[in-house]
Amino acid sequence: MSAAETPSPGRPAHGGYDVVVVGGGHNGLVAAAYLARAGRSVLVLERLARTGGAAVSTRTFRGVDARLSRYSYLVSLFPRKIVDDLGLGFTVRRRTVSSYTPALRNGRPGGLLAGGPGTRESFARLTGGEREYESWLRFHAMTRRVAGRVFPTLTEPLPGRDALRARVDDPDAWRALFEEPLGAAVEEYFTDDLVRGVVLTDGLIGTFADAHDPSLIQNRCFLYHVIGGSTGDWDVPVGGMGALTDALAGAARTAGAEVRVLHEATRIDTDGTRAEVTVRSEYGEQVIGARQVLVNASPHTLSALLGEEPPAPAEGSQLKVNMLLTRLPKLRDRSVDPRDAFAGTFHVAEGYAQLAQAYREAAAGRLPAVPPSEIYCHSLTDPSVLAPDLAARGYQTLTLFGLHTPARLFAEDNETARTALVEAAFAQLDAHLEEPLADCLALDGDGRPCVEAKSPLDLERELGLPGGHIFHGDLSFPHGTGTSGRWGVESAHANVLLCGAGAVRGGGVSGVPGHNAAMAVLGR
Repeated sequence: MSAAETPSPGRPAHGGYDVVVVGGGHNGLVAAAYLARAGRSVLVLERLARTGGAAVSTRTFRGVDARLSRYSYLVSLFPRKIVDDLGLGFTVRRRTVSSYTPALRNGRPGGLLAGGPGTRESFARLTGGEREYESWLRFHAMTRRVAGRVFPTLTEPLPGRDALRARVDDPDAWRALFEEPLGAAVEEYFTDDLVRGVVLTDGLIGTFADAHDPSLIQNRCFLYHVIGGSTGDWDVPVGGMGALTDALAGAARTAGAEVRVLHEATRIDTDGTRAEVTVRSEYGEQVIGARQVLVNASPHTLSALLGEEPPAPAEGSQLKVNMLLTRLPKLRDRSVDPRDAFAGTFHVAEGYAQLAQAYREAAAGRLPAVPPSEIYCHSLTDPSVLAPDLAARGYQTLTLFGLHTPARLFAEDNETARTALVEAAFAQLDAHLEEPLADCLALDGDGRPCVEAKSPLDLERELGLPGGHIFHGDLSFPHGTGTSGRWGVESAHANVLLCGAGAVRGGGVSGVPGHNAAMAVLGR
């Protein structure tokens, strides 16, 4: 813990602040920095021993000097506007390859390498022609046009549905992304099962849904995964995700915000004009006054803090596995260098039919027999997360993100279910490797393999995410509904705002809800 994060008894209860921010995750820090720079007195309360929430870098494995982005991994949605406004010393690097998906065709190992040199040839080898590649170009040209028109609106007052549709100005794209289940567009554009699956996965990250779910929850998830930065590109944060939140905490403190860690807000009372926040810490319980309160937590948690009946928590659906390797494993597909295959998103068991089958099994309460997953190797793009001696010896970080693993599957026996899914996911990866992944794992200071797995229930316990939902709840379309307020952060109480991922236009590491909550405060 740095000196700046030393617990402090703070001001007496009668002092009060202009704004109290509950939760020191990245959105709370964004809001605090904007408001403090505008001259407001700001207090940030964080229940954990450090700021950053789910966007942190940690030395996960004892005795090993490798800083892994432990819970969140990549950056796409964080607007350059916020970086510039707050003067953040934070950079990202573009991955050289978008994705690689191994496949067996006619009994021979191969795969699809997308987003880098040789993409056209890779499509031709996999599908036997040009049609899927041309469809790939048309589909992603469509999503990129939408990204260029929608992303800039995220830090503007919330547009209505009709206004956003006019901004998109593309009836076919609007229908495909906002009105019909995503599966319809995927099947309209593509015929190859593997290509269909690769496209669909962006609609399933942390979201338990079928391609044809009538709620369109998969469309909402997909949209946030393809509009980032007005291009849809996903980049690696230099120094790990903690570099971003450390920069945000520094910006907030430099601007004058007070940050207290190991201070847990347990209650909010408000009359709409003034509020009191009850806080528990090692100094006991105290009540802190504020004109306005911003809550960087889920809508479920906000209701509980207000003493209101909280809605049922949303259900998270992901398995997160952090690893450290002594080397990248060799592939059965000899046409691709492992450094290229693992440079982007490495898809495992994510064919269209496989995703549908895994969804059906999980919906029936069974662990998917063939669990789909995605793998990221950040150290290929940013080796600074490794100590120089580890980087020189060829060590690499590896993160596996499992899909269609809803919290319900872990309710009876979290540890057993987690272990079984990790083993099954590793087995699916091993089917495409010339050597078992286990042979490439580094050992920690106690001689144990460097593997750490987190289920939705683990995330609920460690980060306070109800249901372990990484987006704090089901994502919403980035437009108003008539009750969502000017910025999409408003609550039923005039001086209590939601500034976390559960706000309209929330989800992901974006800073957008924090920015918008600050704008809502400053606009009053």
